[in-house]
Amino acid sequence: MRRPFRSGPPSAVPAPAPGNLPAELNLFVGRDDELAALTRHLGESRLVTVVGVGGVGKTRLALKAADGLKKRYCDGIWLAELSALRDPELLEHALVEALGLADHSSRPTRRVLAGHLATRQLLLVIDGFEQLVDACAVLVHELLRRAPELRVLAVGRRPLRVDGELTFSLAPMAETDAVRLFTERAAAVSPGPLVPPGPSDPLVPPAPSGSVSPGPGPGRADARSAAVQELCRRLDGIPLALELAAGRLPVLSVEQILDRVGDRFRVLTEGSRGAPPRHQTLRTAIGWSHELCTPAERLLWARLSVFAGPFDLEAAEYVCGGPELPDEEVLDVLAELISQSLVIREETPAGTRYRMLDTVRAYGAEWLDALADTERMRRRHRDWYMGLATWYELDWFSPRQADVAAGTESALPNLRAALELCLESPDEAHLGQHLAGTLWFYWAGCGRLTEGRHWLDRALALDTPYDESRLKALWVLGYVAVLQGDSTAAVGALHECREEAARTGNALARAYAVHRLGCQALLTDDMPRAERLLRSALGAYRELGELNSNVLMGQVELAMSLVFQGDLEAAVALCEEVREICEDSGERWTRAYALYVLAYAAWTRDEHAEARALIAESIAIHHGFNDLVGLVLAVELMALVTASEGDPAEAAVLQGAASRLWESVGPPLFGSGFFGAPRALCERRASEALGTERYAAYEGEGLGLSMSAAVERALAERRPAAAPPHQQPDAHPPARKTRKPAGSPTSRGGEAAG
Repeated sequence: MRRPFRSGPPSAVPAPAPGNLPAELNLFVGRDDELAALTRHLGESRLVTVVGVGGVGKTRLALKAADGLKKRYCDGIWLAELSALRDPELLEHALVEALGLADHSSRPTRRVLAGHLATRQLLLVIDGFEQLVDACAVLVHELLRRAPELRVLAVGRRPLRVDGELTFSLAPMAETDAVRLFTERAAAVSPGPLVPPGPSDPLVPPAPSGSVSPGPGPGRADARSAAVQELCRRLDGIPLALELAAGRLPVLSVEQILDRVGDRFRVLTEGSRGAPPRHQTLRTAIGWSHELCTPAERLLWARLSVFAGPFDLEAAEYVCGGPELPDEEVLDVLAELISQSLVIREETPAGTRYRMLDTVRAYGAEWLDALADTERMRRRHRDWYMGLATWYELDWFSPRQADVAAGTESALPNLRAALELCLESPDEAHLGQHLAGTLWFYWAGCGRLTEGRHWLDRALALDTPYDESRLKALWVLGYVAVLQGDSTAAVGALHECREEAARTGNALARAYAVHRLGCQALLTDDMPRAERLLRSALGAYRELGELNSNVLMGQVELAMSLVFQGDLEAAVALCEEVREICEDSGERWTRAYALYVLAYAAWTRDEHAEARALIAESIAIHHGFNDLVGLVLAVELMALVTASEGDPAEAAVLQGAASRLWESVGPPLFGSGFFGAPRALCERRASEALGTERYAAYEGEGLGLSMSAAVERALAERRPAAAPPHQQPDAHPPARKTRKPAGSPTSRGGEAAG
């Protein structure tokens, strides 16, 4: 047989690089940042260990990084696959075999191995060592000491914990990379687009006769794209899970797979026949980690599955502790689960939190069911978060208010799970009413009105006695409905609460109901009634010794009713008292509303610099708490101040930004002429100065701002606004400034009072 022809002299053919890295069988997708970081770490440390949950792509990334470093190691890159090895006595023999060594002498295998590596410059990749972690750690430590040019890249589900080790934790894929991987693997098993073309698409209107078929409709394509993204999210961005899901496409659509993801361990099977046994199915991938755990680690894994989202150490100790796992041991066992990438540690605005990937959590939940302990653990979980909500409610009126907001935001998935459990049983409905009512500060103060309304409606739909829990849920529902502009629901809930509280002798619940009826009157422009009800509620609070953010808010609302009736001096006195109490207590949420009133008062005195400073602080506080109601009112007042300072263009931009914020709040200005007066006055002045067309252009610019951009714009130092597109860049005419006696129909106070 003739040899294939080769051009050029034999010396031109490069000798193969030493080593045994396998060739890639399919395209390596994504992971650009991780690949660069791992390559950099291999240049900085002699031992790098890639750790991560099963199926996250540790081996593939390590081999890709190693392949890119072939020129760096003159003695090659060698892979030792240890996943099938169970006997630690055979570890040295496995490495000798991987390096291609042949030694028939009587020398100890470890000496042969160390002698071979002592003078060589190579990279040793050790994959799948976790079941032999102790023996492997000892051997790697010894080899690194005896072979100064040796570098080791270890791949496993836990670190070796050897001196000099750099641990590289590989997280699941980012959504963009996950979608790319799924799409790439889908094309391999089921060629053709994920969105089938054709006019039969029900979301696409039929093409006229004789026209060219438009192909896949945008509605169908968008829906399929959204389904793929949701599938990648539900599978935690774990490459193995994504590849197994793609393997189902010859039989199931993306939507069908998504519908079955709740039973992911049954659906995601039948992996590549060439893959290691532990990667044949998602269950075996996660199950291998479970086998490597100690009994205490398995128990904690199962119990942690009751957490629906991030949790802190105290929660884990309370919920998961018990006779089989004392709470003082939870920390050490949790640390082991973290080291195996079964639990993820994160730094959040609320502090250090821990969480499980949904896939890991689902596996633990199966084991918890097998232990017949799910219901007991769900109740312990519920009890912890009911206690946490109660503590947060008390701490809301304190210097820790921002921490409470962040903590509640972090705990929200777990609070939802607690609410769900309460509402599953009629016997525990009162607990759900208590929890939904206790979270009033979060619903009203942190921009969660819609969700709060959802839980309160559900809780109150259940038939329970008019005890303290139901009465509290009623007045909180009324409060939320008031802020949503739903007067019918608000009045119904608050009247029911007031009547039943009077009947049962609950003076505090009655005071809250009267207070919120006063708030409803305030927002519907019935100022005399608002003043009467708010004064009554504040008097009851004093008699009962009640002082918290709600009480202070009642005082601010009373001040607003006085402003709208022309008694600005009394309103300022009330808000100055609130500001003083807030400074003493560290309360900031109510302070922001008091500053709104004080800023308005400064504006009426033509003290624009003071008004701007006060309203700017109010905006910053509202934005920090995500209180959209307070934020939009403050931005509109800032627009009026800006117009009064002589910058109608910037005022129009802020007006547009406020309009967009109202879309997230509800009915603009609650339909109130009093609260709408600053906006109406600003619009009139700015449009007179700019002209209708230019005003609309600047307002349109504001409509395009996100909330963060709108806040940044409102807090920026005042500067002339740039001319919008297609407008002449001539100077802005200054806004007209008039000064008339206070209380006159066209004075600032009179205009803003409607």
